[in-house]
Amino acid sequence: MYPNSKCGIISGLRPGEVAGQTLNRKYRFEEKVMDKKQDNSIKPNDVTRRKFMRDGAVTAAGLAVGLGAAGSKNVYAETPKEKTRSYNSEMEYRRLGKTGLWVSAVCLGGHWKRLDKMVPGLFKGGGWINPDLNNEDFKKNRRDVVSRCIELGINYIDACTWQEVVAYAEALRGRRDKMYFGFSWYQEEMRKPDFRTVNALIGTLDKGMREAKLDYVDVWRPTMLSQSGRHTKGEVDEMFGALEKSRKQGKVRFIGLSSHDREHIKWMMETYPELQVTCTPYTAKSKVLPTDSVFDAAKKHDVGMFGIKPFAGNSLFEGDSSPDGPMAAQDDELARMAIRYILGNPALTAPIPGMINTHQVDNMVRAVKERRQLDVAEAEKLEKAMDEAWAKLPAHYQWLKDWEYV
Repeated sequence: MYPNSKCGIISGLRPGEVAGQTLNRKYRFEEKVMDKKQDNSIKPNDVTRRKFMRDGAVTAAGLAVGLGAAGSKNVYAETPKEKTRSYNSEMEYRRLGKTGLWVSAVCLGGHWKRLDKMVPGLFKGGGWINPDLNNEDFKKNRRDVVSRCIELGINYIDACTWQEVVAYAEALRGRRDKMYFGFSWYQEEMRKPDFRTVNALIGTLDKGMREAKLDYVDVWRPTMLSQSGRHTKGEVDEMFGALEKSRKQGKVRFIGLSSHDREHIKWMMETYPELQVTCTPYTAKSKVLPTDSVFDAAKKHDVGMFGIKPFAGNSLFEGDSSPDGPMAAQDDELARMAIRYILGNPALTAPIPGMINTHQVDNMVRAVKERRQLDVAEAEKLEKAMDEAWAKLPAHYQWLKDWEYV
C-alpha cells in the first residue's frame, strides 16, 4: 500500500537488538523496471547558491577534525534541532551523522510506485519510473504530498532518478528552504561504466541541477552498483573525488552514496572518512548482527543512514494502495508497525518510504508518535506478515533476504 518503499522479526527481539538477544524518454528502453537491474551492473523564496555558500561559511567555521580512532573525520557544526527545516514540535528528529543536520524520523522517499491508483493512466504502459511529468494531476499530487510533509515536520526528500529529481524540484519551487534535498541521477551515475570518473560524475550533477533548476543540493548520494563491491577501488576513488570536488565548488553541501552491499558499505565507511550519508536497505525483518555489524561502523564513523525498502517493496501489504480498498486499514496498521520496529534501531537515522497521497503522510507521522516498542501481539502480527512478504517477494527483490541480518 505504501509504494515506494525506497528502499524479520524474531519473536521477542526488539529492533536494534542483536540476534540472540530477547532490517526522458531517452532512457525509457533501459528503465522498464529499475528494480530488475539490482544485480546489474529562482523564485524569490528559493534559497540561492549565493545564500547557501554565504551560510556555508558559517558552517565551515565549525568544522572539527580528528575524532575517532579510525582517523580524522569532518564533523560539521550542528544546527540546533529547533532550527532545522520545517521544525514541528510534534515530530521526532534525528541527527544525520556528521552532517550535523536534524532530519525527521520518517522522510519522503522519491519512488511513486502505485501512484496510478491516485492518477489513473499516469504511467501509460511505461512503468512507474516513467510517469507523464507534465500531467497536471500528477504535479498537484506531488505538491500536495510535499506540502503535507512540510506541514507535519517531515523535512527530507530523497530523489534517485532523473524523473524524481525534476518532479520534486518542481514540487518544492518557491519553498526550497523547507526541506533538505537528496540527489541521485542514477541513469548517469556509477551503475553505468561511462560514468565512473570524476569528470563524468560532475557532468551528471551539473546536468541534473540545470534540468531541475536547482541552485544547490543538500546531499549528493550517487547510486552505485547494487553489489558495489564489484566496483574497483579506482572507481570508488573517482566517485569520492567527484563528491569532494562538488562540495568544494559549492554545489553540494554533504556527500553520500547508495549501495545494497553490506560488507562494501562497511569498508567504505572505514576507508573514506569524508563519507557522511548512506542509503541502504532496512526492512521490518532486519536485525543487527551481534558483532561486526554495518551499524557498528556507522556509529564509529558517525555516518547517517537512510533505510530504503522499509515495506519490502510493498510485499508487506495485501491491498493495492487504493485509498478505499478493502485492505486499506489493515495495510495502514502494518505500515505503522513496520516503521515503529525500524525506528527501534537508533543507528538508523530514518526510513524513507514513498507516499502516494496525504493520508499516507498522516499515517507515517502517526507511526512516529505511537509507542515505539511493539507489544507481544503486535510483534507476532508483524512477524507473520513479514514471513508472508518474504515468501511472495518477486524475483527482482529476492536480494532483500540478504538484509535480514545486518
